[in-house]
Amino acid sequence: MSKKPMIHDRPLSKNMQQLQLLLPVLLPVLLISFVPLLRGIYIGFTDYKLGSDINFSGLENYKIMLQDRFFWRSITVGFIWTITVTLLQVGLGLGLALLLNKGLRLTPLYSLLILVPWAMPPIVRGLMWRQIYDPDTGALNLILAQLGLINAPINWLTSFDLAIPAVIIAGVWGEVPKAAIFFLAGLKTIPQEFYEAAEIDGAGNLRIFRNITLPMLRPILAAVVSLSFMWNFNAFGLVWVLTQGGPGGLTRLPMLAAYEEAFRYGYVGYAAAIGNVMVLIISVVLFFYLRIQLKERLS
Repeated sequence: MSKKPMIHDRPLSKNMQQLQLLLPVLLPVLLISFVPLLRGIYIGFTDYKLGSDINFSGLENYKIMLQDRFFWRSITVGFIWTITVTLLQVGLGLGLALLLNKGLRLTPLYSLLILVPWAMPPIVRGLMWRQIYDPDTGALNLILAQLGLINAPINWLTSFDLAIPAVIIAGVWGEVPKAAIFFLAGLKTIPQEFYEAAEIDGAGNLRIFRNITLPMLRPILAAVVSLSFMWNFNAFGLVWVLTQGGPGGLTRLPMLAAYEEAFRYGYVGYAAAIGNVMVLIISVVLFFYLRIQLKERLS
């Protein structure tokens, strides 16, 4: 007599088939991302120096970190950079998306062209802006001199007053297109009937934006702000090419601080500890982002 199949056999078999299909994708992610992350977290609790053995040191790196003024300066600079770049790219990106959503004749072409800055690798962007900011041959100084706004060349990237604004402008230029495309995609999903009804009621542009556009874009706005914060907080290539953290550590972002501790001074364990703090900060931002998204889905 043949045994009757269990009720759960079929669903289990289906789940196993789905898991097998996902394995080719999950394994590289596990090996390339998750395993190095766990190893980095562990090294943050060791006294590892380049060329020496790895010995567990507990919270020693974090005790040193609490008294390290260079670390706290990098965190402060990191938050200034991240918050400023994120707010500017979100504001400008939303404005650019609203403009492109007006139905201009060459909107598809414009949408493609604005992606060019974002498509450039950060290193290439850095090299380009370094040429623009060059005190002797840079386009910015030449234009300002021709307009009669300056009498002598300005060294933008070594000035204590201008280095941070100069780096922020370069960062915003490369990230605005990404925000604009996200917002433009969101605007395309808003039913036109909402706008037509508001216009019939006599609502102005500001009222329509406040009562229709902004509420409908809230999930995308939360996503763009959260993801941009995480990406900007991890910035490295652009700022490294422009200033290498100078002048005087004024643009030394946390990722640059970790890089210098590991590869300039050899303190790999301490650098990994800085990375762990960055992971913790980003995890907090990610938590609030997921919480907002969950509320939106349940509402």
